[in-house]
Amino acid sequence: MSRYLMIDIGAGTMDVLYYDDVADLHYKAVVKSPARLITETVADTNGNLAITGCEMGGSPLSAVLKERAKTARVVMTHAAAATVHHDPSRVTASGIEISDERKVSTLQRQPDFTSLVLADLDRDRLEGIVAGFGVPFAFDCVAVCAQDHGVAPSGVSHLDYRHRLFTADLEQTPYPHALLYRSDEIPAAMNRLQSIARSAAHLTTTEIYVMDSGMAAILGASMDHCCRNLKTILVLDIATSHTVGAIIDAGQLAAFFEYHTHAVTGDRITTLLRDLADGRLTHDAILAEGGHGAYTRRIVGFAAVEIILATGPKRRLIRSSPLPVVMGAPWGDNMMTGTVGLLEAVRRRKGFSAMTYV
Repeated sequence: MSRYLMIDIGAGTMDVLYYDDVADLHYKAVVKSPARLITETVADTNGNLAITGCEMGGSPLSAVLKERAKTARVVMTHAAAATVHHDPSRVTASGIEISDERKVSTLQRQPDFTSLVLADLDRDRLEGIVAGFGVPFAFDCVAVCAQDHGVAPSGVSHLDYRHRLFTADLEQTPYPHALLYRSDEIPAAMNRLQSIARSAAHLTTTEIYVMDSGMAAILGASMDHCCRNLKTILVLDIATSHTVGAIIDAGQLAAFFEYHTHAVTGDRITTLLRDLADGRLTHDAILAEGGHGAYTRRIVGFAAVEIILATGPKRRLIRSSPLPVVMGAPWGDNMMTGTVGLLEAVRRRKGFSAMTYV
């Protein structure tokens, strides 16, 4: 390994980790998420919008674009419109226009339109962040994680479809890093991750990897020093938009669940953690509650769990739980959970020597 840039793109923040194993140093930053930044930009403008770019995350961004379309023209390219919905008819039903790249680019030059370019990765912004680290903007590897709901076939729930894509890989290789994809391996249905990889191609790097943010968080949390030398661990990451819990048993992913953070309480999470370990969660039941789903490969039993470790910017939800929850900090920083997971996934993928994140 040498110079690595890890980027975790969340709903609230973008977390950046630079690691150089030759110089034995790492630097990190937590900044406003791309979706939040663009949402605020839209809110600060008036009138018509002409939008190019690609799919990026963030339901607040979709909401503010739909709201603007009620009073002004919002014209998007097909690629950018995927941010609002993968079904173009759903986008246009909200009043947003979809047009070809040439027409939208022409509108962007008109004085009565505000021009926007959607992308989760902005080279200029990243250059500024890395400049603050005091290191060159050149990397041997860039790895990025984000939440991608996937483009499901017509009539199929995107949450169910995404879940089945993931579990198919995990059945073959039951480790979180199985969901790390090199830029030429990304499933076609993962449109947002595909878009991120294309954006990353404009960075100065030799290799590009992408990963689901939930799996990156699970792996990163399991790297916390409190989990060292333990066989059966239960990790929980409560992020701005999504909450994931997982059982790691002898290094393998035994079970996991995923919810929207706004839909869970501390009491509900406490129940979910017990039920996850005892094998009482079913995918269909979690979907019916509005969650993303659940998966069980092996039931370990709650009594076998040696530690419950929580990470994520909203982990305060679990502070009042009667369970003995340990507040984790992979590599000394709760906000680096996803980036540590990315780095560990890349390390495992490339077969490098084991690292300790202390």
